[in-house]
Amino acid sequence: MKTLTNKQIVIISSVAVVSLTVAAICYIIFNLMNRTNMKISANGLNLIKKHEGLRLTAYQCSADVWTIGYGHTKGVSMGDTCTQEQAEQWLMEDIARAEKAVNRQGLAINQNQFDALVSFVFNLGETAFRSSTLLKKIKANPNDPTIASEFAKWKYAGGNVITGLVARRDNESNLYFG
Repeated sequence: MKTLTNKQIVIISSVAVVSLTVAAICYIIFNLMNRTNMKISANGLNLIKKHEGLRLTAYQCSADVWTIGYGHTKGVSMGDTCTQEQAEQWLMEDIARAEKAVNRQGLAINQNQFDALVSFVFNLGETAFRSSTLLKKIKANPNDPTIASEFAKWKYAGGNVITGLVARRDNESNLYFG
């Protein structure tokens, strides 16, 4: 049996370390990809539909934004109308954008937490979510009980407390911790 030189041992050890590092990186990427490709459940969809309601004629919401269908705002003007089928299509497109916004954060969360955050982003937008203390707290500890009070802070539209937003944030918080 031939003995290895110190140089050979170092080379073999280096290859082993690199192999383990590559394996660890692949494992992390695989888990992040799986965790960050969540989709809304029926509970989350029903929460959004409940709070948005279905309106087939454009209206100005409490924030004075023209809205139609289930809370759709992109390209909406006074006098616009839609069918229920169009409203459903827009809803799924708008939800897909909110899902991506939540998934981009790479959060270690469960389905209820994801659904609550998708509803939040659907209503307030990705920019508000990304800069929120709510997100900072979730990133630090997704089970932090003070997260409930962060949901509750987002109850204003046009500088006024909106009863519907108070109820929505309460429902989102209850789902998040449910």
